[in-house]
Amino acid sequence: MTSSVTEHRSGPRLTERAELRRQVSEVVGAVPVIDMHTHLYAPEFGELGLSGIDELLTYHYLVAETFRSAPVSYDAFWRMSRAEQADLVWRTLFVENTPVSEAARGVVTVLDAFGLDPAARDLREARAFFRGQDPAAHLARVLGLAGVSEVVMTNDPFDAREARVWEGAAVVDRRFHAALRMDGLLNDWGRSAAALAAGGYEVDEGMSGGTVAEVRRFLDAWVGRMRPLYMAVSLPDDFEYPHSDARDRVIREVVLPTAREHGLSFALMIGVRRGVNPALRMAGDGLGRADVSAVERLCAENADVKFLSTFLSRENQHELCVSARKFPNLMPFGCWWFLNNPSIIAEITRERLELLGTSFVAQHSDARVLEQLVYKWRHSRRVVAEALTESYERLLESGRAVTRAEIERDAARLFGGNFRAWVGRASEVRPGGKR
Repeated sequence: MTSSVTEHRSGPRLTERAELRRQVSEVVGAVPVIDMHTHLYAPEFGELGLSGIDELLTYHYLVAETFRSAPVSYDAFWRMSRAEQADLVWRTLFVENTPVSEAARGVVTVLDAFGLDPAARDLREARAFFRGQDPAAHLARVLGLAGVSEVVMTNDPFDAREARVWEGAAVVDRRFHAALRMDGLLNDWGRSAAALAAGGYEVDEGMSGGTVAEVRRFLDAWVGRMRPLYMAVSLPDDFEYPHSDARDRVIREVVLPTAREHGLSFALMIGVRRGVNPALRMAGDGLGRADVSAVERLCAENADVKFLSTFLSRENQHELCVSARKFPNLMPFGCWWFLNNPSIIAEITRERLELLGTSFVAQHSDARVLEQLVYKWRHSRRVVAEALTESYERLLESGRAVTRAEIERDAARLFGGNFRAWVGRASEVRPGGKR
């Protein structure tokens, strides 16, 4: 009988496919995750943090899906209370239809994880359960079920509700980190300039005089308050660089110098088409193929700045991988938004493994509701484990088996280590300046 392992100084090499598959699944299922991009909030932000069954069901993915089957007008839906909207989504997608879409299956995974009936006819049991949870204990349980050790928020300095928390010098939960969002400055400069002027900064929309220095002063202040792990922006599919517009000037003269001075990476999330169907509100955004060469030019001109990047269009993924091979200051990350589906995650992860080895960030949740962490990470882990297993099997066919220690090293890199090393301080710096 042939042994499934051979001895090696780093442990036995796994030479039998079934045992290899079992061990990869076990390792990937248990590795702690740094969720590097979410829309979640630490407990100190109060009602900004979303949780519970009604929030899960009125997630914009499910709202858009509901309109495909429910005989309800947009106006009628938006006049409903949150609970009424949730009831409609549940009845439409979970009772009258089989919840096979990824977003709907995700709710099933969450309910099952908490021992709730995902085939119930109504939401009474689920609502009673979530109402009865102690917030602190529930947060710890969710993070435990998801295997998430640290969460990175998305923090907008122009949001007055967030600003009150930061300016109040709150000691933010050490499991939560900040990411400084640049969308206002880069995508709506006119409105941001007006807000800055109203806040006492000497700026104008034409960016004359001391405007650049004042915007730098604004960002320096917020970097000091938030202690972010990186700066980030969501950009449209027609983003160009270079370009003769305000966004280009702010990137060149404000954002990149700030990145250099504070040692911050700049995350570029590209491909959004806002308001394709405005009647759907948040659910109405779409996507478009973007120009990856814009990121290449940024990387080439700014070799001393680290960039994180993800694209919304499936068609951009191969180009991003090739670009990352050419620029060591470019880190691809996650499967964003409409790409966060098992079939596409599988394709993108395989492609990245083939082109980049394990030198990328496998996934982020993009979660907006706390409990989504459970399903987004459970589902993603399975897909990534399958892709990783196939890579190891092909390596075995070529004559090189892997060890358990190597699998653990690779999983740790993909689910947190690469990001930790890229930003340089994921475990040392906490929001609110707590170390």
